[in-house]
Amino acid sequence: MVTVPPVEIVNALRSAGCVFAEEEAELILQTAPDDATVAVMVEQRAAGHPLEQVLGWASFHGLRIAVDPGVFVPRRRTEYLVDEAIALARRRLAVGTPALRVVDLCCGTGALGAAVASAIDGVELYAADIEPAAVRNARRNLEPLGAQAFEGDLFDALPIDLRGRIDLLLCNVPYVPTSELHLLPAEAREYEPKVTLDGGSDGLDVFRRVVPVALDWLTAGAHLLVETSDRQAAIAVSILESHGYWTTVATSEDLGATVVIGTTTN
Repeated sequence: MVTVPPVEIVNALRSAGCVFAEEEAELILQTAPDDATVAVMVEQRAAGHPLEQVLGWASFHGLRIAVDPGVFVPRRRTEYLVDEAIALARRRLAVGTPALRVVDLCCGTGALGAAVASAIDGVELYAADIEPAAVRNARRNLEPLGAQAFEGDLFDALPIDLRGRIDLLLCNVPYVPTSELHLLPAEAREYEPKVTLDGGSDGLDVFRRVVPVALDWLTAGAHLLVETSDRQAAIAVSILESHGYWTTVATSEDLGATVVIGTTTN
């Protein structure tokens, strides 16, 4: 039973610079089973650990997603990519697609795939990440949904029998330019793997690797969705179009999100 007065937690978090100290204190109290755990969680948060890693979970698209230490934390703006993916998936099912195979590439916790699979019945979901800790984390979130997570570099991680059979590719690749990593909040720079953040010189290096190879893995009329910044969207579109995809750009002002969608033509 937790007996620590909330005001003590709020003051400790506020002194450490937490802007939303009251809300964070409430979440810690709701999550911690005892005073000792509260003390550890407050100490970690005050030291700069991401709140979601401290709590062990993140709220994402109406789900509680398990988040382990050292794993990329799903961002709220990425819920917009999920919304776009769900709309496209329902459209495919409405025109008679018998089953929907979805891949969450660079999956981290598996939050994107979990959100899509939870919203649509009958999704056959796979996920992959190069980080072993992320794959272990994703398995915790995805196995209850009957999904599998694999460890490896992009498509090398996936079962070969998926080649040419993927209907929806959720592609949450890193897209922060290397020169701008130092501008990220300290909790991201210090507690999330660099490989999940660093997108190379213009932030699209990993995306450039994905786009041509994806053509061998996607079905006709399949969709590839990637989150970018608004200033990267035009470059992402040109990369897709140079490989024969039809393209669409979707934006959400409320979430500050930009999603580029590539659709295969054959």
